[in-house]
Order: sequence, then C-alpha cells, then structure tokens
Amino acid sequence: MTQRKLRVAIIGTRGVPARYGGFETLAAELSERLAARGHSVDVYCRRGRVNPGPPPPGVKQRFVPMLPTKHLETISHTAFSVVSAARRRYDAILMVNAANAILAGFPRLFGTPVVLNVDGIERNRSKWGRAGRAWYLVGERLATILPNEIISDAAVISAYYQDRYHARSTMIPYGSTILERMPPPDLSEYGLQPGEYLLYVSRLEPENNAYLVIDAYRDVPGDVPLVIVGDAPYATAYKNKLVELAARDSRVRMLGAIYGDGYRDLQRAALAYIQATEVGGTHPALIEAMGAGNVVLAMSTPENREVTAGTALLFSDRASLVEAMTRVLGPDRESLGKLALAAREHAMKVYTWDAVTDAYEELLARLARKDRKSGAS
Repeated sequence: MTQRKLRVAIIGTRGVPARYGGFETLAAELSERLAARGHSVDVYCRRGRVNPGPPPPGVKQRFVPMLPTKHLETISHTAFSVVSAARRRYDAILMVNAANAILAGFPRLFGTPVVLNVDGIERNRSKWGRAGRAWYLVGERLATILPNEIISDAAVISAYYQDRYHARSTMIPYGSTILERMPPPDLSEYGLQPGEYLLYVSRLEPENNAYLVIDAYRDVPGDVPLVIVGDAPYATAYKNKLVELAARDSRVRMLGAIYGDGYRDLQRAALAYIQATEVGGTHPALIEAMGAGNVVLAMSTPENREVTAGTALLFSDRASLVEAMTRVLGPDRESLGKLALAAREHAMKVYTWDAVTDAYEELLARLARKDRKSGAS
C-alpha cells in the first residue's frame, strides 16, 4: 500500500450513492475504501442520477452539468468534469468508459495522470446505432493513446486490447460483497419467500436478454416466482415489450430498479440467480450473486465463463436455459448447493473489494509518483 495520501477524482460514472450499474458500484465501493485509508476522493456526479442521501463516508460529491440525452449525457458530463478537475490539481484521475477516452488527454495537459477503465466491448451493444458504435470504436483506439494507462476488468477484455491494438492493460476485476444467507430477510414487501424465487438483475437492454429469460420461463413447470430487477432510462420501447410478455405469466414479478439493502436482501435470499448478458466484462451482479451463495445460471460467454470458473450452470440458448431453470427447480435442487458453495468460495478468493482497492491504490500511487518525477526532471 502507498504511504503518501493522494487526492483522487473519479470521473465518468453517474455518481454516488450508486443507483445504476457496474461503474457506479465501483465508484461507491472504491471511493469509500480509499477514503477510509486516508485519501481525499472526489466523485463527479450527475444530478438526478444518484440515490438520495449522503455519499460514502469521507467522499465528496462534485456535481457538474450534463446534456441529458441518450447519446450526449455521458460525454457531456465527463467534459464538464475534466474541466472542473483540471483546476483542482488532483494527484491522479480514474476515468471510466471507453466513450470518454477522447477526454482522457485533457487533464494530462495540466499535469494530472489519468487511468481509464474501458469496461467491455461496448460498441457491440444493440442499443447503439452506427454513430454510437463508430464513437466507441474510435474510443477504443484513443484509449490506447490518451490516458496514461488503461484498466480491463476481465482477462478476455485484456486479451482483446492486446490482440486488436497491441496495447497492454492492467487487469483489475470488480469486487463482491460476501452476503450471509442467515438469518433470512423479510421480503414481504415484494410478496416473496426466502429461497423460493429465481432472480435476474440487469439493465433492461436487449443484449442483456431479459426477454429471453422471461420467455424461456414460460416452459418451466412449477409456481416459483421469477423476479426481474432492473431498469434502463433510454429503453422505453424494450421495457414495454418486457412488461407485455411478463403479463402473460403470473409467476413473473418485475420490480424495477432496487438498490442498497433491498437489493442485497434479494440476492442473499434467492434460490438461484440468472446472468443472461452477452456483452461486457466482469458483471458486478454476477459476482455479487456468487458471493451471496446463489446457484448461478450464466450465459456461456467467454467473460461469464472466466468469472464463474466452473461454478455455474451454463446455457447458450432458450432450450438450454429452460433445461437449467427446470433443473434448479427439480428434485436435485439440494445437490446444487455444492455448486453454490463453490461459487461463493471462488468469489471470496478472487473478487474482494479490499483486493480491488489495493490494486487501484497501487496503480494510482504509481502514476502520481511517475508524474511528479517527470515534472521535476
């Protein structure tokens, strides 16, 4: 660990307290731990996009403007953030999202090193049209040029940047909060019983396959509820399709976005968790489900196989998903407990927030030292 206390800014997320997805979870967990270690941490936030209440202890929120549209919100907020950050002379900046790569060089003009977490291969998401995909493709290239270093959250993503751009990245995964299943939580507000529902958590966007999960569940026997948790601010048409499909099966419960203790209670009391994403690196909800001791059903992508490391039931299409869900609800339900225990132990060994914080702290401190040395030379 570094001995010198750093002044760090986190830029490119929606902000803290976390209210949306993986980058927001990273910002919340990392900023709180860095602050607890004595570092000064500012998280740049978007008004109306964070949970109500104070930020993590010791963390400062900095609100700057944005253009609240699907294509301009992220890049406009990051642009205002880097302008604000430039005059504050941070020791280092953590920026996220390859879409923001074009702005990663600006703080460096003022002597502040920048590390960029590129996430997954975002241009493969179906929500982006030609312009959006082109922007992310350019962002991938600029990510290898403008920041001081890039971070990948999975070995698959690290290999992608190495093979396509001959660019080295530092691999730092997301962390998992290990949740205890006992005593079971009170889920009466959702009309659920602990251990008696299947859980799906994700942004409700096409490549995350909520439609596939709900549709496949129609062929699974029994009366166990399927709980869908998530939202997406710019996917109204797709969400309406999901609501229409869910209405055909009384077992499907669409709860919207849930955060904090409510979300953690749903994770630690589920019978099983379904990860159906096709795009991205390490998905926080997946490793959180592993850390909660859930039986995990995961789409057989390279990223999901890497994260679960043989501790999940894998599926590749509707038929194999129906088979996996039916198995979870069938007579060998108890035997799957060994698989859930293996997933939990793997999460405890590989995906801990303290280890993630150690890696970020070391990288940010190294960049800050290197920058001071180059400035003195």
